[in-house]
Amino acid sequence: MTRKLIVILGLLLMLLLPANVAAAGDIKLTSSSTKIIFPGSLTFNIKAESSAPITRIRLRYEIDKADYAPAYAEAWPEFTPAKTVSTDWTWDMRTTFTPPGAKITYWWVIEDSTGNKFTSPKETVSFDDTRYKWQKLSSGAITLYWYKGGTAFAEDLMKTAQQAVDKLGKDTGSPLKQTISIYIYASPEDLQSSMVSTEEWTGGVKYPDFNVISIGIAANNLEWGKKAVAHELGHEVTHQLVTSPYGASLPLWIDEGLAMHAEGPQGEYERNALIKAIQENGLLTLKSLSGPFPADPNETAYAYAQSQSVVEYMLDKYGNQKMHDLLTYFNDGHTFDESLLEVYGFDLAGLDKAWAQYMLSQKSGKVSLENTGVRPAPAHLYVTPSPSYGGI
Repeated sequence: MTRKLIVILGLLLMLLLPANVAAAGDIKLTSSSTKIIFPGSLTFNIKAESSAPITRIRLRYEIDKADYAPAYAEAWPEFTPAKTVSTDWTWDMRTTFTPPGAKITYWWVIEDSTGNKFTSPKETVSFDDTRYKWQKLSSGAITLYWYKGGTAFAEDLMKTAQQAVDKLGKDTGSPLKQTISIYIYASPEDLQSSMVSTEEWTGGVKYPDFNVISIGIAANNLEWGKKAVAHELGHEVTHQLVTSPYGASLPLWIDEGLAMHAEGPQGEYERNALIKAIQENGLLTLKSLSGPFPADPNETAYAYAQSQSVVEYMLDKYGNQKMHDLLTYFNDGHTFDESLLEVYGFDLAGLDKAWAQYMLSQKSGKVSLENTGVRPAPAHLYVTPSPSYGGI
């Protein structure tokens, strides 16, 4: 009876042991660490030992980002087989677009010459910009990081952020669904140094797949900074509502128009300039503004102003619910013209005509403006990196 009891207990013990321990033999992971050189590289270090020569080591990792088909990547560090090994693998971030604060989960798979196999527990590293001593302020779904400027500076930006999210959430019928991290660099130059590649005019960058925004805001440029924060959060609210595996991209004019709307109402100067341009047939159609905006700075400024004006017309004339229905219907896989016809009863050409007639009805006769033009919109200082990321 005693012998049978011992056998039964032994079998139960084998069933309760974790799979990796049961298959690992005496392979031991003695050390696992990472080293960040921001923004250029992330190095994974490992030390392991076994009673038999270790012949195979694989690093598996996955990055926390929006993806419809989550998958891990795999890297093969170089080493000489031995009972005790030490090696590393460096992820060259010059081939990727990874923002500060991105979370990378990784684990090791180790095998020895006798066929034993060990899989380590998963670990997570945050790809932080360690060059600065960041302060942190959180409110609701937004966390703001900054390293230069007092608490009042951060609180002003946070107040603007909350107002923008509330405003656009009401106007699109969709509150902010996911947490957003905003990194405030002390200048555009500091921001640009945090990126692998950029243009000298870049004032900020958004990473929609990571829910991260980075902006360079000098302490003496707070008013511009508040507009920039509101604008980029406007994009985040819209993108969280229009996120579909069908692959269709929201037309740029409505994407930027909603972001400009989040900054605040359009000024009279801009409205009058648009009316004058309509009278002189000087504006592009919404169809042509559905893709990249013109490269000419003056035409770009008009494109942003026109986009905001059309969005505000749609909200004022038809209400918030129809804007929500439009974005939802489009997200279900319909074309934008189909979505407009379904929700509003007209297509892009019809919207062009209705908006122009509405604008002209706001003024009688010719609009006379000295040095007519629209002030450059801050949004054109922003770039969105490629959604893909490199690894191996």
